[in-house]
Amino acid sequence: MIQVVKRNGKKEEFEIEKIHKVINWALTGLTDVSLSEIEINAKLNITDGISTEQIHSVLVDSASNLISEEHPDYQYAASRLLSFQLRKKIWGGIAPPTLLKLIKDNIEKGYYDKNILKWYTEEQINELDQHIDHDRDLNYTYCSVKQLCDKYLVKNQFTNEMFETPQFRYMIVALTVFNKYNQDPSKNALDYVKRIYDCFSKFKINLATPQLAGLGTINNSSASCLLIEQLDDKESINATNYAVAKATCMGYGIGVNFGRMRGIKSPVRNGTILHPGVVPFLKITEANTKAWQKNGVRGGSATVNFPIWHSEIETVVQLKNSTTGTHDSRVFNLDYVIGISKLFYERFIKNEDITLFSPHDVPGLYDAFGLDGFDELYKQYELDDTIKSKKTVKARELISLLVKERLESGRIYIINIDNVNKYGSWLDKINMTNLCVEVTQAIEPLRAIADELSEIGVCVLSAINWLEIESEEDLEIVCDLIVRMLDEIIDHQDYFDVSAQNFCQNKRSLGVGITNLAAFLAKNKLFYSDKKALEVVDEWMEKQQYYLIKASINLAKEDGPCKKFHTSKYSKGWLPIDKTFKESLVIRNPSMDWEKIREDLIKYGMKHCTLTCQMPVESSSACQNATNGVEPARSLKSYKSSKKASVPFLVPNIKSNAYWYELAFDMPDNTGYMNICCVIQRWMDMAMSVNQYFCPSHYPDKKIPYSQIIKEMLHFYKIGGKCIYYCNTNDNNDHQLENKACASGACTL
Repeated sequence: MIQVVKRNGKKEEFEIEKIHKVINWALTGLTDVSLSEIEINAKLNITDGISTEQIHSVLVDSASNLISEEHPDYQYAASRLLSFQLRKKIWGGIAPPTLLKLIKDNIEKGYYDKNILKWYTEEQINELDQHIDHDRDLNYTYCSVKQLCDKYLVKNQFTNEMFETPQFRYMIVALTVFNKYNQDPSKNALDYVKRIYDCFSKFKINLATPQLAGLGTINNSSASCLLIEQLDDKESINATNYAVAKATCMGYGIGVNFGRMRGIKSPVRNGTILHPGVVPFLKITEANTKAWQKNGVRGGSATVNFPIWHSEIETVVQLKNSTTGTHDSRVFNLDYVIGISKLFYERFIKNEDITLFSPHDVPGLYDAFGLDGFDELYKQYELDDTIKSKKTVKARELISLLVKERLESGRIYIINIDNVNKYGSWLDKINMTNLCVEVTQAIEPLRAIADELSEIGVCVLSAINWLEIESEEDLEIVCDLIVRMLDEIIDHQDYFDVSAQNFCQNKRSLGVGITNLAAFLAKNKLFYSDKKALEVVDEWMEKQQYYLIKASINLAKEDGPCKKFHTSKYSKGWLPIDKTFKESLVIRNPSMDWEKIREDLIKYGMKHCTLTCQMPVESSSACQNATNGVEPARSLKSYKSSKKASVPFLVPNIKSNAYWYELAFDMPDNTGYMNICCVIQRWMDMAMSVNQYFCPSHYPDKKIPYSQIIKEMLHFYKIGGKCIYYCNTNDNNDHQLENKACASGACTL
């Protein structure tokens, strides 16, 4: 006779009928699932003295272990069992507490923002409570609910005690976002709250990790990443180190520009000191991001920017290589972005030389990098015999070294700095990108701590789930809501430094991306490599950008344009249709009335300097059981990895659309995928996290040739591509694990 321990501590005889009942409830309406299969797996783990809570965990594990391409509905069975367990813990039964009680309890426990009860009356909170649809939890997959439990629902990170269920989390985020609207009689705040709650809980809007995990809590930081432009002096360097530590504590991913720092053994103070080079300072940045924690949700991470012509570039690209140098001369826990422009690609093609300089020896060169006058100035310095520290290397040897390290580490990134400046929406020059290479903001260098004239670029991100958008009308509504949401977050969140607040509140740079593109293409029976896919994606991206611009103009009508709107090309009446590319991948007449929107733009301006970029959408995509951003799926079944577990993930609509998923490592090369990305890039203001995927079995001797990687880099540059993120290689596992770096916190969304 097996005895089980109930939640109240009492023992009773184990009854299989109780398991029958809960499993039958979980299987309601599902097909190709078996109660007996779940029970068979579970019984093997039920022993005398087990608690009823442990039994339920066994049932969840049993169902989740049965999730497969052939039997996808087990992901809903496991999800419902997990939701049932979650409700037991938090609700204390099958009926939820009221929203008001939940808020009061979690304020008292020290988890929710006490201002919630000041923003809204009890009557208003009760009205919002009536709008919550807790049954939506039962339509989520196991991956969605598990990711929410592990990473996003409010909990005590030490004891793992949880304090809310998914629909409560989405409503708390919604009412927090629009709390200021409740102070304005002209705005129907509750209507906005209800509509955006529906967008969250129906997965139309993908919230960035800090927004979903933090809004409405005591951790009032909702931005994803930041950009710091560091100067070559001690005040700026120390201010950067301070900002990195503070920002990491508040949950930011870090992007720092080291491109201005002089090279090793360069003279300091008229030669009385020899510069130690970039490595010691990189180690400080590395230590800062690892020592400080990001609210218990994500680990600290940073990416550092350098130009390809920097005197220490050969060292920089090998800093992640454990086989060269010593531990003291390596910086493993940072990633590196290398800036390249047309001149250096041309020298590679022509097999010519590249000259390396310490930036302090070539005044004005870094400021010109990415602009039309760079080539002429660079060539002048090459001929200047008074510059003794310069060094000449073979272009093919340097770029081959870069590609080698990119392939082996996966984490040497590329920014095509001239494309970034030419095809972006900023009037001011862009020098760098962020942690995941999608944000390209024009910022003032950080000169000192709390310098009001400096700017720390802040990334306020979100994405639209294309698979869940039902019509063009639906898209317009979602675009308006997402712009209003992010605009409110800019004013709502706390800032760690006045330089970050200065940039964010004056330039109001937004980054709205898309997610679930692979599922969207599969639904429309399109492969990445199809020409028709380019046309469909181009049309939808045009509509999205149009409605985002319209939403920003409408906010400018209400509040006026942002204070530094003059730094954006939009202030000159510029629009994405004005971009001209050397090669056009899609020949299609625009479907929107751009000249009408231009009239409004010139008349009213915009509330924001930028509106779009494309982030990886790794961690948060799991909450929506969505494919990552614009990425092709790696397999029909993969695993989403986090610090707590690896969770099975099936691509959306696997029953009906499995054939139409063009898998990343099945593609002969990245050309089709990169073409899709550049069609999207045409409409976006900033940049995109674009990856490369390589399968060794596609090549002779199962070795990926550097020439193929470089060929794709050249193609991407030629069609207007801005940034290249990870270099992914297939490890030949049947069930691909999603990129471990992103899963451990190296992504922005």
